[in-house]
Amino acid sequence: MSVSIETKPDDPSTTDPAKPRTEVLRPHAEHTFAGELTALAAHDDRPRPARWKLSPWAVSLYLLGGTLPDGTVITPKYVGPRRLVEVAVTTLATDRALLLLGVPGTAKTWVSEHLAAAVSGDSTLLVQGTAGTPEEAVRYGWNYARLLADGPSREALVPSPVMRAMAAGTTARVEELTRIPADVQDTLITILSEKTLPIPELGQEVQAVRGFNLIATANDRDRGVNELSSALRRRFNTVVLPLPESVEAEVDIVSRRVGEIGRSLDLPAVPDGIDEIRRVVTVFRELRDGVTSDGRTKVKSPSGTLSTAEAISVVTSGLALAAHFGDGVLRADDVAAGILGAVVRDPAADRVVWQEYLETVVRERDDWTDFYRACREVSA
Repeated sequence: MSVSIETKPDDPSTTDPAKPRTEVLRPHAEHTFAGELTALAAHDDRPRPARWKLSPWAVSLYLLGGTLPDGTVITPKYVGPRRLVEVAVTTLATDRALLLLGVPGTAKTWVSEHLAAAVSGDSTLLVQGTAGTPEEAVRYGWNYARLLADGPSREALVPSPVMRAMAAGTTARVEELTRIPADVQDTLITILSEKTLPIPELGQEVQAVRGFNLIATANDRDRGVNELSSALRRRFNTVVLPLPESVEAEVDIVSRRVGEIGRSLDLPAVPDGIDEIRRVVTVFRELRDGVTSDGRTKVKSPSGTLSTAEAISVVTSGLALAAHFGDGVLRADDVAAGILGAVVRDPAADRVVWQEYLETVVRERDDWTDFYRACREVSA
């Protein structure tokens, strides 16, 4: 026996894309880019899978950016290989789930959110993976007051985001899948293979309707990682998101994201500090790769990942310093402390790596004198 899950309409004051959201620090993707999604839907005359808001072609255009026939500009949400995005979108149109894999800071969560927003118009059906994520977060839980009063019943059941997505035919998201304990991970096997979630307490089941799929993100670099079982991994089509290929590509990503964050925080415009952004990215890439950008000097790498996400954080913090304690222009003094905090995670080993990099690389660059001085001051 199957059971239907009621999906109550959300409070329009929090979900209506047309309503002002100026007080929300970080609106969901479907609200932030509601205008672009509406424009894409109006011009999208290609076939759409069941319950998709856009066709796969339009979803890809939404992520990669472009211009519609009426001149509407669709901003890029992801800067990277087009084919990877096309494979990810196509996967969601099949019966296989999508696993976005990559080192920290490769925009896995960002891509996952935008895919769900474009496909289903709702990116909020989310399970956040941690070492303490219980099975109920993936399957279902109970309202214990009603359970004790009336016993197991449909009214006492609390559906998980995954169960709600199955019933509505929409996209669910599982963040940091490899942080979830292995026995909890494996609760997804039946859901992904049989497209069914049994409820043995009621003698019922929830069957996924057309349109349901699941996007998971994972990385195998951080501590606390739980390997996926081979049975679970087979249920996913894996797309590996790489680090940005070039300095310019990474500068573009950092500039875009810092600009979006800065506008929500009333910080100065990014173009005023593009030179400092390029220096931050260059430092991160050289320490990450273990060699200078010209390939002439090998350098030691610190223990941290020095991801693009961390570069975004360093620049955003620097802009805040420039806005509140400077003249609003991003300078070397504003980013030096942030870089030190990102690089020196291990006070002993990483500090040696950083000092050696400062003296052998940064000091030798004539146009980096201000940057060298600022870094020396915060490193003292």
